[in-house]
Amino acid sequence: MACNISLGYNEPCKDSIAGLTAVYFMNYNTGSFTLNATDVVTAFPSGSTVFKYELKGTNGYVETVNTSRDNGTTFFSQALSLQLKKLTAEATKELKLLAYGRPKIIVADRNGNALLVGRIEGADMTGGTITTGTAYGDLSGYTLAFTGNEVLPANFISGSTLANPFAAVSFPPTIVYGTNS
Repeated sequence: MACNISLGYNEPCKDSIAGLTAVYFMNYNTGSFTLNATDVVTAFPSGSTVFKYELKGTNGYVETVNTSRDNGTTFFSQALSLQLKKLTAEATKELKLLAYGRPKIIVADRNGNALLVGRIEGADMTGGTITTGTAYGDLSGYTLAFTGNEVLPANFISGSTLANPFAAVSFPPTIVYGTNS
């Protein structure tokens, strides 16, 4: 692997905003993704399914580069924090399955980007709460934390848009939407 730098970086326009609009969970054993020369996902595994979680409020994704000159190692820690409103029996059951599993996660941001978290290793739920709150204005719902470690940074998904994070990929996944109200 060549380690030579190949591009510069220009100061971008101030036209982006922070935050997530949705996450999509995939079961770990869904198959492999096709990547182009810049590590962008161009095709999903044929017949794959994702489960959409709409988001509002306090949700975020952070990726940390971990490198050791002494050991000659580099890896990327991926951390997703979610806040889901309203307790339901169905949501609690799914939370249990997410905690037991090791899903792959597509993170969709407010700029139309979509990133594939845990492409090789999956992501683990490493913490969370189920809370009724105390005061009228408190959260009655779930806070969830997912982490993953990968050899490469989270992969962008080709042609993602705010309306459709899978707009330009081959074999787009079937999307299963929530039913809670």
